[in-house]
Parts: sequence; structure tokens; C-alpha cells
Amino acid sequence: MQPPISMHEPAWLREFKAFIMRGSVVDLAVGLVVGAAFTSIVTSFVEDIINPVIGLLIGGVDFSNIFVVMSGERRASLQATRDGGAAVLAVGSFINTIIKFLIVSFAIFWVVKALSKLRVSELGKVETPPPGPTPTESLLAEIRDELKVQRGLPGAAVATPRPPA
Repeated sequence: MQPPISMHEPAWLREFKAFIMRGSVVDLAVGLVVGAAFTSIVTSFVEDIINPVIGLLIGGVDFSNIFVVMSGERRASLQATRDGGAAVLAVGSFINTIIKFLIVSFAIFWVVKALSKLRVSELGKVETPPPGPTPTESLLAEIRDELKVQRGLPGAAVATPRPPA
């Protein structure tokens, strides 16, 4: 009986499996879902609050209806013009998208700034770099290294003589 054909798993597949199994991928997925919900909030904020205020300030102009007809018949609204088969440049929609992007970018900036200030570990303690060796530990390390040199042990560094105290 012949052994079954062995299939070699490519390295990239092992790396991908390891990547998927890390917790950061789950965090990313949660972030995407929350980001999608946040985007709908920002869209409503821009279209329902920001644009009417800006439109009122510049004389009652509705941003969503600012468009340039390149070919075809211009109608009462952007959607009606598009439905009529005209080629249009939707300048107002582009301005809305830029405003949404700026709001989302600003919000993300403040979230990242707040998180970088917190830097709290999972235990709730502020993360600090590990402390260096104490003077006692440094002295003990020197004594250990000198004993290794005196005994001629492998891996011992050549000690430089210390001046008498």
C-alpha cells in the first residue's frame, strides 16, 4: 500500500492562518463595523445639519444640487438629470464627500490622540518601560563575569582591571 500523496502547504498560507488567528484581526473587524456605523452618522450630520447651514450662509444654495451638465438636458435636480441620461459633474456631491472625509479624519485624529495618551495595558496599569538593573545587580554581574575570567570558563569576557578604591 502506497502512502497518501503529501501536499506541501505553502508558506504564505501558514502566514495567513497565523495572521487570521491573531486577536488584532478581530479588533480590525470590529473597527470596520463600528466605522461603517460611524460613517452613516457622519453622512447624516453633513447632509442634514452642515449643508443646510452652509447653504443658508451662502444664500440658500443646496450643495447636493450643485452640478454641471456636460451633455444632455438639465432638469430640476441632480437625480432627475441623471435619470434623464445626461452626463453630469456632481460638484455638490463631491463637496459633501470632502466634508464627510474631513469630519471622519478629525474624529479619528482625536480618538488616536486620546488612545496614545492612555496607553493602558489590559490589566489597567499604565505601561512603563522595564527598569534597568539596580546598582546591586550591576555589581553582582561584574563579580560573576570576573569569576568566570579567573576560572577560565568558556564565554568569559576579558575583564579590565579595576582601579583600587
